[in-house]
Amino acid sequence: MSGAVATTKDYLKLHFLVFLWGFTAVLGKLVSIPSVEMVFYRTLLAAIGMGFLMILFRTSFKVDTRDLIKILLTGAIVAIHWLTFFSSGRVSNPSTSLVGFATCSFWAALIEPIANRKKIHWLEMSLGIVVLLGLAIIFSINFNFAWGLFLGILSGLTAAIFSVINAKLVARVNAHTITFYEMLGACLFVALMFPPYQQFWAEGNELQLLPAAMDWVYIAIMAWACSVYAYSVAINLTKKLSVFFIQLALNLEPVYGIILALLVFGQQEVMSWNFYVGTLIILSAVASYPFLKRKYALQI
Repeated sequence: MSGAVATTKDYLKLHFLVFLWGFTAVLGKLVSIPSVEMVFYRTLLAAIGMGFLMILFRTSFKVDTRDLIKILLTGAIVAIHWLTFFSSGRVSNPSTSLVGFATCSFWAALIEPIANRKKIHWLEMSLGIVVLLGLAIIFSINFNFAWGLFLGILSGLTAAIFSVINAKLVARVNAHTITFYEMLGACLFVALMFPPYQQFWAEGNELQLLPAAMDWVYIAIMAWACSVYAYSVAINLTKKLSVFFIQLALNLEPVYGIILALLVFGQQEVMSWNFYVGTLIILSAVASYPFLKRKYALQI
């Protein structure tokens, strides 16, 4: 993060991005084709969109062969993240997938120090536990969606893994280049999954590769607005906002997403008092982090 001062507009941009990412769960539920085929098209369109931006802004596609292999393999992890995330929403509901995914910050607090051979910061772990407490309260009445929650948590774990990997890659490779090749790698991974998926899991042992007209609209929004545009803006925000603050703010994604799901799907997503209590706890963690980090900076 540079010395530039963040403005109110920057904070509004951040929350708009979180809103967009929360919207993906709703869009994923609206798409009629299965999750595997949907992720294939989303990653394909995202790669095309990012490639177009790179050509437009003359960003180099060149990358060291060893790094290229790492990025493509990381793309496979990204694919698993999206497959589990959207599958979670299909077998349960968008609220459940978002709650499970929000454990990402907790997993990151565990994985990142291990990957960097550093001690786990007590502050980040503590706030991660607080966030989990808020999520547990939100989810406390939905025990019928255990499988959906498991898939959602798996999506949070894989998101934490590829985020930690990207944090190391970005020191050597342009962030847009990383995104392009990861989307390409994710698309190739899903394509390689087609044969076993078709034989063992696809309904009627057939791939559904012909999306309806509105499916294309929803997938394009996920690929270009929620992925290409949002990621590009997020990169610029890191120049003014702490990466840690951005990551913690992402815990609001289930809050925004659940509200959107309630508006779109109505009674399927009705929330009780648990939601509001959990939301308050998450908001408190997000708001208190920058102040606590500054206060205990020397200890951290």
